Amino acid sequence: MQNFLVYLSEIWPLAPLFLFIIAVIFRLMDNSAYLFLKKEILINSSNVSRSVLKNQIKAAEDPEFTIQLKKALLYRNLQQSFMISAIVSLPVTIIFYFLR
Repeated sequence: MQNFLVYLSEIWPLAPLFLFIIAVIFRLMDNSAYLFLKKEILINSSNVSRSVLKNQIKAAEDPEFTIQLKKALLYRNLQQSFMISAIVSLPVTIIFYFLR
């Protein structure tokens, strides 16, 4: 058990980096701008807001398009939650790193 705690204390400083990398992966999987352009829906930027995604999910008549938008919204929510986790864990990691 002591060896596991030592190992955990050695990899703990890398936790925010891992969370950030996972957030970037989910951001890359979010292809909502491509979905809108494929359906010839004009958007202002490649970063489509969650409210626009939700409005299009409600208004879309094509079930396949709705499923793709729901998946894009899920990826967007996962990306945001992992990014928040990375930001929150950074100060905690720094504090624990210097206190040990």
